[in-house]
Amino acid sequence: MQKSEKTEIVRQFIHEVGLAGFENAHPRQLSGGMRQRVAIARALVYKPSLLLMDEPFGALDAQTRGMMQELLLKVWEDHKVTVLFITHDVEEAIFLADRVVVLASRPGLVKREIAINLERPRRYDIVTSPQFSEYKRAILADIREETLKVMAMSEL
Repeated sequence: MQKSEKTEIVRQFIHEVGLAGFENAHPRQLSGGMRQRVAIARALVYKPSLLLMDEPFGALDAQTRGMMQELLLKVWEDHKVTVLFITHDVEEAIFLADRVVVLASRPGLVKREIAINLERPRRYDIVTSPQFSEYKRAILADIREETLKVMAMSEL
């Protein structure tokens, strides 16, 4: 690939994640959210079939986290790349996913897999819908059950 072609692809993804104008910025000059956008752009340049994201928004403030979630949904809409997203935030999982997997506490097996049937493209106000609340209630009940098992085992 020619250098000019590489540069154009990188420029396209920088623009797509909202970082036009920051092409020459050093990492220390970027906020946490901007650094996460760089990471997404860097991964997309390679046109992957799978993005593995392990708690990528965990250190961000609530407002930035919400914006990053919406950006990730847009990236997914545009590229249809499979995203394996690991999070402990139940609302984040429901908002982003088509499928949520709740893990059992011991020995780390799958407790339940829940299909998330919420309209796409997702709008942020979906989090106030009754269907969203029902998914949240069910997932939190599963997590609570697993937590109680661990607590009971530690009392032995």
